[in-house]
Amino acid sequence: MSRTPVLFLGHGSPMNAIEDNAWSRDWARLGRALPRPRAILMISAHWETRGASAVSAATAPQTIHDFGGFPQALFDVQYRAPGDPALAARVAQLLSPDPVVQHPTRGLDHGAWSVLRPMYPEADIPVVQLSLDRGRPERWHYEAGRRLAPLRDEGVMILGSGDIVHNLRAIDFRRPETLPWAERFNDRAKALILAGDHDPLIDWRSLGPDAEASINSAEHYLPLLYVLGAAGKDEPVSFFTDDVWAAISMTGVKVG
Repeated sequence: MSRTPVLFLGHGSPMNAIEDNAWSRDWARLGRALPRPRAILMISAHWETRGASAVSAATAPQTIHDFGGFPQALFDVQYRAPGDPALAARVAQLLSPDPVVQHPTRGLDHGAWSVLRPMYPEADIPVVQLSLDRGRPERWHYEAGRRLAPLRDEGVMILGSGDIVHNLRAIDFRRPETLPWAERFNDRAKALILAGDHDPLIDWRSLGPDAEASINSAEHYLPLLYVLGAAGKDEPVSFFTDDVWAAISMTGVKVG
C-alpha cells in the first residue's frame, strides 16, 4: 500500500460548505483525484483543549454547528460520516505516554465538515477528530504530527483544517481588501514549506510582525504543524486553493 497523502486545507468561511465557488470546486476535485483513504484523522482549528489532547471516539459523530449569524441553510447541514473508535484508540497509542482522552460523544465541528462535505459528499469515510491541546508548545504539535505519521501507511489521511493567515479583527468586512502583511506572510510560509525548512514555521514568532499579525491567536495555524510533522523527507509538496482573501489565507498544502 502506498503512503496516503497528508493535507492542510485553508477552510475560510463555513459558507464554503454550501456555496459553489472556486474553493469548494477545488476541494471536490481533490476528493475525486486522491486515493480513497480508509479513514480520516481531522485536526481542526475549532476543537481546543487544555491539559490533554482528546479524540472523538463516537461511532456516529454529530454535526456541530459552532457559529452564529449565518443562513439557516448552513445550520441545516448534516454531515453523517461514521466515526472509528479503533482509530481513536490507535491515535492515543501513537501519542502515548502523553494522555489522550477518548471523548465518547464529540461530533464534527465546522472546521471538519465544511471541507469534507465538498471533498467527500457521500460522507462514507470514517472520520476521527483530534483536539488541539493549547497547553502544549508549538514544537509539541509538530512532533505529534511526526508521531502520527505511521497512520499514513495504514490508509489513514491526516488532514489539518485551519488557515495559514487568520485575523478576523483586521478585516473591514464592508470593504475587504487583501492586506499586504497577510500576502507577504503567506508567501513566506509557502517558501519555507517548499524548502522543507520547518523550524522557522514552528518558532513562528521569530518571523516578525507579519507572522504575529497573520497567526494572531494561532488556533488556525497549529493544524499546519501536524501536517508538516507528518511529512516525510523529500516528499513532493504542492499548493491548491492558493489565495489570500483580506486577512484569511485559503492556501491548501498537499504532501505526497
